[in-house]
Amino acid sequence: MKKFLLSLLDFIYKKKCYFCSSSKYSLKMCPKCYQELDFRSIQPVRIIEGVNIYSCGIYNKNLQKLIRGLKYHNQKELAYYLAKFMYEYFILLDDKRDFQVVSTPLHKNRIKKRKYNHMDLVVEEFCKLSNLEPNYELIKRIKDTKAQYKLTRLERMENLKDAFEVNMEKNLNKPVLILDDISTTGATFEEMIKTLKSKNIDTILCLAASSPD
Repeated sequence: MKKFLLSLLDFIYKKKCYFCSSSKYSLKMCPKCYQELDFRSIQPVRIIEGVNIYSCGIYNKNLQKLIRGLKYHNQKELAYYLAKFMYEYFILLDDKRDFQVVSTPLHKNRIKKRKYNHMDLVVEEFCKLSNLEPNYELIKRIKDTKAQYKLTRLERMENLKDAFEVNMEKNLNKPVLILDDISTTGATFEEMIKTLKSKNIDTILCLAASSPD
């Protein structure tokens, strides 16, 4: 009877894949669905202020669902899979520098509404995989910007102007690796780069999980 009840509980609470609903592996993202994530070519999608901007994949299919689930639907366990995807792309860059890893910050009002910064969770998992050091306090968003998705590049740049602030007391004096989920026009990365460079932090690399095709 005890064995039967344990089996029943295991069946009831077995994790289903968020993407295909399979419970075969009892994982939030099964190996089959993870393998369907495709890398972009190993080259910058743009160069801003002399800084290489890389995008790991195209924002569609499972990668889109992965990001949206983590970002909007409280699927925090998905942070590991997004971090793994980004790390596997990152190691292909063969960049051996000892980075401090920074997430794209959210304004406190956005965090209050969403309850967490999903990219902080990704940075945490990314650093476990890479043995790099996270830095959650180097750069903050001090301007409560509008949502970007309907804005042109010029509108995005204006929206993001003076949005960030660097806390030099928290600088680890290492190169900076910035992680973000989506880079559409590069405007967010550009404003962060400018803000860091205004404090003479010049050695920067940017890595987005995705960008539009």
